[in-house]
Amino acid sequence: MDSALRHSIRIAAAKADAELSRPFPNTHHEQDHHMTPAAIDPTVRAEQTTELQIQNRTLEMHLLQESLARAHMQERLQEAEHQRLVLRVARAAKLKRRAERASLRARKALAAAVM
Repeated sequence: MDSALRHSIRIAAAKADAELSRPFPNTHHEQDHHMTPAAIDPTVRAEQTTELQIQNRTLEMHLLQESLARAHMQERLQEAEHQRLVLRVARAAKLKRRAERASLRARKALAAAVM
């Protein structure tokens, strides 16, 4: 449906262009830079506006998917960072317990040596 509408709009714009066409100007001074089919015929402008709106909606839909993917990726990165932090804290706690045990053994050995 969407492509059929776009196709019919393009055909209508091409027909309007063909009806309004003039011979190609020979010199630069003969060119009229401001005369476009959209400026001459309001129906062509309306059809082009409709096509642009459809293209904008399509682009917004693509950008929406991209935005959702980016948010999902950001969430996964935050989750991974959180897991790394949890592992770091667990590793630190394990090293602290090991150091405390080693300190206790050293104090016992010192006390045994003094007695």
